[in-house]
Amino acid sequence: MRQIEIDGDSLTLEQVEQVATELDTRVVLAAGSEERIQRSRDVVERALASGAVVYGVTTGFGRLAETPIPPDRLEELQLNLIRSHACGVGVPLSRAETRAIVLLRANVLAKGFSGVRPVVVQRLLDLLNHGIHPVIPEQGSVGASGDLAPLSHLALVLIGEGQAEVDGQVLPGAEALARAGLEPLRLRAKEGLALNNGTQVMAGIGALLVRGAERAVEAAEVAGAMSLEGLRGTPDAFHPAIMRARPHPGQAASAERLRALLADSEIRESHRHGDPRVQDAYSIRCMPQVHGAARSALAYVRQVIEIEANSATDNPLIFPDEGPDGLVISGGNFHGQPIAQVLDLLAMALTDLCSISERRTERLVNPDLSGDLPAFLTRDPGVCSGFMIAQITAAALASENKVLSHPASVDSIPTGANKEDHVSMGAHGAVKARRVLRNTEAVLAVELLCAAQALEFRKPLRPGRGVERAYQKLRAAIGYLDADRALAPDIEAAAALVREGALIDL
Repeated sequence: MRQIEIDGDSLTLEQVEQVATELDTRVVLAAGSEERIQRSRDVVERALASGAVVYGVTTGFGRLAETPIPPDRLEELQLNLIRSHACGVGVPLSRAETRAIVLLRANVLAKGFSGVRPVVVQRLLDLLNHGIHPVIPEQGSVGASGDLAPLSHLALVLIGEGQAEVDGQVLPGAEALARAGLEPLRLRAKEGLALNNGTQVMAGIGALLVRGAERAVEAAEVAGAMSLEGLRGTPDAFHPAIMRARPHPGQAASAERLRALLADSEIRESHRHGDPRVQDAYSIRCMPQVHGAARSALAYVRQVIEIEANSATDNPLIFPDEGPDGLVISGGNFHGQPIAQVLDLLAMALTDLCSISERRTERLVNPDLSGDLPAFLTRDPGVCSGFMIAQITAAALASENKVLSHPASVDSIPTGANKEDHVSMGAHGAVKARRVLRNTEAVLAVELLCAAQALEFRKPLRPGRGVERAYQKLRAAIGYLDADRALAPDIEAAAALVREGALIDL
């Protein structure tokens, strides 16, 4: 069993994905974390003992912040907070998304700015380590004060309520805990608020989306290089001199990858001389510029999500080292705008990848654009339709992505009796970006299938080294289309190669 330590400061997106997808990964608190967590809890206890007025600890929430809560009802306040806020709707988040969210919630509490007891953080880790996955509906968050409704569904299981998935079976929260020998938590002052006040739903989904989007970009380079070979295009537009003249890092990285994939191509040498074409269409010639822009965008998205994964985002925050007794400050770190904006950017970058991929597919199947390739890449056009409708599927998904790329982060609606009068809609951005990624994987899958089919008509000439290796991987999973068959299983198999990163190391 592999183990990951969390300390609130150094969690990577790769580790988030590992914990999310590999149930045998154990998560533990790093040395010193428990002491740090306890020090922030001590500040809360001192504030309670002194009779200080602290938002959400000795007062109500939101518009009810001016309502004082008597000491004998402080635990009831936290319990009611979780129960009342657990009002999400819609389909549950996936197991991987749920695990990512639980991990991020534990990590940010481990920073020691949230005022919870160490047992609260440990119980979150118990959920991960025992495979207890709260059922979290995906709808109901406006992204400030964080992801209140979905995080409350997570917290319900900690107190023995709600539902949880264990080994594929949905159980009542108390039963799920009991199977692992765990007792429900009895929340103390501040602890309910610390559990449901934050951005971990949008950030958890976002972390997985970044990893998936990065794999999609690499697959787009492979699909594009394969299409170039099938269309007898030229790699001259990827020359390093052109990249130095416009030194965007993403563009340079894309061009370098394309050159490596196309190196030593016999197909290229066969038409180096005597080809009347001066230059290729944009969808071929401008791959470094378009794919590279996606690379640069995703690099920024990664930076923001990784910072967020290690940020304290609840309210109020507790600072044990500020002043003799520590400091409790109400602020706005729960607001999801930084995450909402980059999730919209991620969706737009993927949509553009999807769009240019579909245009390359069109060139491959359209006899008016493909040169000497047979119509729709079938040896028997007319009786057989070949990849005609696969291109239409790609077009449908590309157009759907354009609709989904309308930014969620520019919307806002007042909530909480207008106390929360500007919200981020980051959870909306996460959910629609997830669909954009799935669509993009399928569109790239269609291009890969069509480009591999085009290479059949270039034999016995061999493509570039990297393209040849990609072709062999694809053919190991999906056979050559010698006659019409249902292509949906082929598209899904190719999309799985994209999703799993099988086309990165070539």
